Amino acid sequence: MLNNKNMARRLLLAGGMAALAGGAQAQGLGNSPYSRLGIGEYYPNTGGVRQAGMGGVGLAAPNAINVNELNPALLYYTARTTFEAAYNGQYKTVKNNTASANSGSATLGYLSLAIPLKRRWAAAVGLKPLSAVDYETNVRSTIVGAPRDSALTRYSGSGGISRAYLAQGVHVARDLNVGFTAAYVFGTVDETTGTRIVLADGSASQTTLDRRHVHYSDFDFRAGVHYRHNLGKDLRMNLAGVYSFPANLGARRTTTQERQDVNGATVVGTKVQTEDVNGTVKVPALAQLGISLDNDKNWSASVDVAQQQWSKFSSFGVVTTPLHNTMRIGVGGEFTPDPGSVEHYFQRVNYRLGVNVAQLPYQPAGKMLYDRSVSWGFGFPLPTSSPLEATTFSLAFTYGMRGNTDLLAAGTGASNVQENYMKMTFGVTLNNRWFIKRRLQ
Repeated sequence: MLNNKNMARRLLLAGGMAALAGGAQAQGLGNSPYSRLGIGEYYPNTGGVRQAGMGGVGLAAPNAINVNELNPALLYYTARTTFEAAYNGQYKTVKNNTASANSGSATLGYLSLAIPLKRRWAAAVGLKPLSAVDYETNVRSTIVGAPRDSALTRYSGSGGISRAYLAQGVHVARDLNVGFTAAYVFGTVDETTGTRIVLADGSASQTTLDRRHVHYSDFDFRAGVHYRHNLGKDLRMNLAGVYSFPANLGARRTTTQERQDVNGATVVGTKVQTEDVNGTVKVPALAQLGISLDNDKNWSASVDVAQQQWSKFSSFGVVTTPLHNTMRIGVGGEFTPDPGSVEHYFQRVNYRLGVNVAQLPYQPAGKMLYDRSVSWGFGFPLPTSSPLEATTFSLAFTYGMRGNTDLLAAGTGASNVQENYMKMTFGVTLNNRWFIKRRLQ
C-alpha cells in the first residue's frame, strides 16, 4: 500500500506525464495537472477585474465604480447600481524536466450586481467559480514479466464548483463598515481512469474504465470589516479583514466501472455501479488582512496577506493526499493621472500594477511549491449620454509561474510540474442611478 508521501509524489508525476503524452487539450483551465488534487484548482478570494490588475489585492481599497465583492464591507461605497461581468482567457506551458506542452482556454469569469439600498446600506448578488478541475494525462508503464508489452493509463477530469452569493455592507459607525456574504455552493466534477494493455505488436486489449461523479450542493459564509481614517488633508488609511468560514460541503459520489472494446464502444453487460454514497467535503477557513493608502482622488496602494488551513481538508472523511497550510501576499495599486480631464482621454484611464506570491498546498518530497506572478491592467471609461451613467471597459493581464521542475528523488528521473501562464481578464462595468423620482420643471 502506498503511504501518503508516495501517493502525492505519484499524482504529481502522473500530471507531469501530460507533457510526454503530447499535451492533450482541455477546456476551462487548459490541462492543469494540479487540479487533480483536493477540490481542484481553488480560486481564493481575490476579487474581480479591478483587483486582477493589481496582483489580487484590494481588501482595504474602497471603490465607487466597480463591485466591491472582495470585501463585503466595501459595498457601503456603492454609489450607483452597478453591473459587472468578466471573461477570462489564458495560455500556458506545462512542463517537467524532460518535455513540455502548450494549452489554452477561455471561460466566463463572473457576474455581479450591486445596489445601494439606503444611505448606509448596500447589497450585491453574483456568480463566481470556487474551483475548477481540468486535466488529461496519459501514463505508459511496463508490465512485470512482459517487458515488451506495456500498460497505458489515461487520467482525465472536468467540471468545477461555483458560488451564487448574496452580500451586504453596512456603515455602522464613523470610519467603520461591516459586511457579510452568504453563498450557495454547487457543481459537479467527473473523473475517469482508463487502462488498457498494449502488446509489443501494437495491438491493444479492451479498456477498463473507472468513472467517478461527484455532485456538490451546500452553503458557505464570509464576513468582512473595513476601517477608514484620515491621516491628513490628502491622505487616507484603510484597514480591512475578511474571514471565510470553514465549509462542510454536502456531496454525493457515484462510481461506475465498465469495459470498452478497441473501437471505444461499451461492452454489453460490463457497466456496473460500484458506489453511491453521500458525504462531506471539508473546505478550510480563509483569513485575509489588508491595508491601503489613498488620497481619495486618483491613487491608492495596497498590501494584502492571506492564510488558509489546507491541512484540515478532507473528502468523504478521508485525506487521500495530505495538503498543507498556505500563505499568500500581494502588493499593488492604481493611478489615474486626471480623472476630470476633458481634453486628454488617457489622463482619465486607470492604470494598475501588482505582484503576488502564494504557497501551493502541495509539498512533493517535502518541498514547498510557489505561484509567483506579476499583473497589470487598465480601466477605460467610455463617454455616456447622462452624468447619472458610466461605462468602463477593464483589462487585466497576469504573467506567472506555478511550481518547478525539480527532481522528486535522485535517480528516478521523476520531477515536479511547472506551469508558465499568461492570463487575460476582460471586464465591463455599467453604472446607473436607478430608482430616482423624476421631476418636471
